[in-house]
Amino acid sequence: MSQEKTDKCISRSTAALRQALLDLMSIKAFHAISVKEIVEMAGYNRGTFYAHYESKEMLLDDVFSKLIDELKQSFRAPYEEAEIFRIDELPANSVKIFEHFFRNSSVYTILFKSEVLPPFKEKIFASLMQIAAEDLDYTHDSINREFLLIYSMNALLGLVFHWIESGFHYSPDYMQDQLVRMINWKPTSTKINRR
Repeated sequence: MSQEKTDKCISRSTAALRQALLDLMSIKAFHAISVKEIVEMAGYNRGTFYAHYESKEMLLDDVFSKLIDELKQSFRAPYEEAEIFRIDELPANSVKIFEHFFRNSSVYTILFKSEVLPPFKEKIFASLMQIAAEDLDYTHDSINREFLLIYSMNALLGLVFHWIESGFHYSPDYMQDQLVRMINWKPTSTKINRR
């Protein structure tokens, strides 16, 4: 068998195993799912499973990795071709992160309703923090760079997570537009509502 055919077979079988795990997670808790159930749903055998993964936890990590790799690409999309990233000139349609979450809405919905959510959120946060720290060189003498990154990522992901938890109530275009408006909004004062 040629290397290309082998790679396609591996890709097809691992994709089927990932999908089977997600399908099972939509109806039962991760801890209650067995490898036997995964392979039966995927239409493969245990030998195929163990050729790729040592455990269902490794399979879940593969699900996370695939999503996070795609998420990183969507995060970098607005600035990947730029020398200087001008946030104040950022067009809403260049923000691709909401499109990523919406395109994978069924997967995120399953993960957000499962017991694996806390470590998954941590992986998303750590991944975006890492690429923001590596890619973006914020320069401001009086603001601690680490604090700025933590603040920015928590704000972005708080908005994204709320959107997911609300069932993707708004369109990705609306969310992109709102994000850009919030980034560029610089309040200097606010009205106090008195009761």
